[in-house]
Amino acid sequence: MITDGPRLIRAAYTSQTITVYQAYPPEIADPAVRAGTFVAPFNRDRMTWIKPSFGWMMHRSGWGHKPGQERILAIEISRTGFEWALGQSCLSHYSPSAYDSRQAWSAAKTSSPVRVQWDPDRALTGEPLARRAIQIGLSGSAVERYVTDWIRSVSDITAHVHSLEKLVRSGHADSAARQLPAELIYPLEPALARWIGADPRDRLPQVPAPESER
Repeated sequence: MITDGPRLIRAAYTSQTITVYQAYPPEIADPAVRAGTFVAPFNRDRMTWIKPSFGWMMHRSGWGHKPGQERILAIEISRTGFEWALGQSCLSHYSPSAYDSRQAWSAAKTSSPVRVQWDPDRALTGEPLARRAIQIGLSGSAVERYVTDWIRSVSDITAHVHSLEKLVRSGHADSAARQLPAELIYPLEPALARWIGADPRDRLPQVPAPESER
């Protein structure tokens, strides 16, 4: 079993936006798609978790088959908002590489509207990968900003997800992967990478930037 690995953000992104995934029941997902953002009965008072890793989202939601997670949404949000969230975040668990002391971490956790958690990333087949994937929990002011300012589009990709699942279940995971947007290493300033417990980019293998950034 993979217990740890490189911590970095892999995502589908452009020069202005980044795609994250969420799973909801139809009564929340359908109004969100129609409105282009989250509206009632979405509860702004609860923490909501956004996930840039498609593979991890499929593992978490059971490909949209788990109760309450029947609709998979691809949400395009501004990179400015995404990075604001990271900058206002606190790690879910204490890390000596990110905080000077447990007391500093505890103080940050009390005041921060955002949580960052690193989980084993997943292949489309469900196996854990030798790296970590980020999920970001938004609460309070972060949820308000997410709903009112950051979201550029909300797309219901459930039908596509189920078609990809069929390919994976029939032994064609590579074919399914080719139908997904490329998830590349997201560029972070060194200070921000340290703040969220990510590995510095200069220590990682270099990858090409998205075409929109060339």
